Amino acid sequence: MEAIVNGQIIQLSEAGWLENLDEWSPELAHEIAKNERINELTEEHWNIINMAREHFQENGVVCEPRAFSKMMKKKYGKDRSDQKYIYSLFPTGLIKCANKVAGLPRPKGCS
Repeated sequence: MEAIVNGQIIQLSEAGWLENLDEWSPELAHEIAKNERINELTEEHWNIINMAREHFQENGVVCEPRAFSKMMKKKYGKDRSDQKYIYSLFPTGLIKCANKVAGLPRPKGCS
């Protein structure tokens, strides 16, 4: 699988995960989001994408969903922190969808 961004071919895995994490860009995020049936990335989407990327850059691993919800609650409040909220923006949730759009590695055990 591949995505074309600004005339450049970016390799994705068969499941749509970014092969080379250094190739991620906001433009690529939009292409991956389309593959995940997300037509538009809103500010709320970007808040999650950016928080997921920051956690990965600081810790070297993708964030576990419960811990991520706690971080969201601390920064954005109760209404924007539970799994229902995240699923409303990313149809298959944090692990399978938001992390993929954020250009993070596929977590172990994730299909």
